[in-house]
Amino acid sequence: MANDMIERGAGGGFLAGLAQKVAGREASKRVSGKTRPLSNFYLSQLIPAMLLVIIGVVTVWSASLTIAEARFSSHLIGIALGTVCAVLIWRYDTRALSGMTKVLLIAACVLMIMPYLPGLGYEAKGMTGWVQIPIIGFRFQPSEPSKLVVIFLMASACAQHNGKIETFADYCKLCGTLLLPLGLLVVTDLGTGLVVLFAGATIIICSGAPAKWVLPTIGLIVGAVALVIWSSMTDGMPDILKDYQLKRLLVFIDESVDPTGSGYNLAQAKIAVGSGGLLGKGIGNASQAGSGFLPEAHTDFVFALFAEQFGFVGSVVLLILFVWMILATLLLAVKMDNVFCKLVLVGCCGMWTFQVLENIGMCIGVMPITGIPLPFISFGSSSMVTQLTAVGIVQSIWRHRQKAA
Repeated sequence: MANDMIERGAGGGFLAGLAQKVAGREASKRVSGKTRPLSNFYLSQLIPAMLLVIIGVVTVWSASLTIAEARFSSHLIGIALGTVCAVLIWRYDTRALSGMTKVLLIAACVLMIMPYLPGLGYEAKGMTGWVQIPIIGFRFQPSEPSKLVVIFLMASACAQHNGKIETFADYCKLCGTLLLPLGLLVVTDLGTGLVVLFAGATIIICSGAPAKWVLPTIGLIVGAVALVIWSSMTDGMPDILKDYQLKRLLVFIDESVDPTGSGYNLAQAKIAVGSGGLLGKGIGNASQAGSGFLPEAHTDFVFALFAEQFGFVGSVVLLILFVWMILATLLLAVKMDNVFCKLVLVGCCGMWTFQVLENIGMCIGVMPITGIPLPFISFGSSSMVTQLTAVGIVQSIWRHRQKAA
């Protein structure tokens, strides 16, 4: 019996050791992601982003039924290209861009001036911010990818201060770094310029800039905007804003300023949103936004088209998905130790937040009308590629979060 006990004891010890080894190997596999292939994806942000893309597909498809310019095949191509870019950036460790401030600044400025280069500039619907690649005829808006380049630029510049901007000279230098590409951008695309300004300013503020510097800067910006509007409205003064840009701003205050232009668009957008009611008219039944009464219903005013089809309930679901995606990205930023990655995530949150608030706000009359697309929903390949690449950036930061910097 003693021998049996010894054998059982020895066997028990062997099995216990074997179990520990197996457990150790399984734990190692879990850490390496071999048994959890989804561990390389930040699902909390990826799921709402994918759902938004699906909603955008349905919305653009419904628009294509009555709007010739809403080419559904082009929208799908934009999603395909954006997915490829997202996968490529997901595999790349974006921390390699930290410290490349000068390179990123040059890249941002090159993108801004591309529409002015001979043989590249292309005009679409009176807008000169397009580029057409010779021979293949491929067209895109450089202002869209410039959003991400500026986010990386400001994150790289601000990360050098390790989360605390201590001197006013450093603060002015960072503001100047943002002002250079911004100044080149607003000339061709005021709406995108506002997105870049908001995202860049968010990064600077989250980098530890004191309120005693930030608040006067905001006041200075407000004063500058007021001066630009006054100058454009006053005879004999330089017309800094284009006529349609000025009318878009004034219509926000009084719709009767441009009753056949921006005022008409705003009125039709409000009617479309209101006519959706609680549950909407159904897919393909947007009689207001989808029947030619509302111009650009598939791009700038896509929320009005969506709200008319899916109503108040659908609009709330859409907002929940945006809030879910943005908060998940912000939560990841809070958890990150790497300052550069933290600021890149903050910049993406700023970009998405401003675009959502501005696009939806202008459709219901609480924000000035600008040509800012609704992320993942509006028709437009340049915008879709940029937004999906931004998703890839978030996923890349998650994937490489545990690797040594």
